[in-house]
Amino acid sequence: MACLFCHIVEGSIPAKKVFEDDQMLAFEDIHPQAPMHVLIIPKTHVATVNDLTGDHDALVGTMLRRAAAIARERGYDAAGYRTVINTNAQAGQTVFHLHMHVLGGRPLAWPPG
Repeated sequence: MACLFCHIVEGSIPAKKVFEDDQMLAFEDIHPQAPMHVLIIPKTHVATVNDLTGDHDALVGTMLRRAAAIARERGYDAAGYRTVINTNAQAGQTVFHLHMHVLGGRPLAWPPG
């Protein structure tokens, strides 16, 4: 059985899409933690950062550039935004399909968590 995000990629679970191309999908988080809370996922299933290989280098770079574009399009680039990739359960990863959170629109504390 495919994971939750794989189902979203295939279209069997709906999502409020922000961006889509042949490599990735960006959509609104269903439990937003900030006024802007978008998830960016690769269309290919990769469980965690630990599973990335050199073949994924361009994809990860493209995901980061897409995060910047989304923040810019929504007017959060100048004030600031955060990108987060949680890896494994202790770090807060609950869906084991690589995903980047893009959060903005409120002060974000440091350290997180």
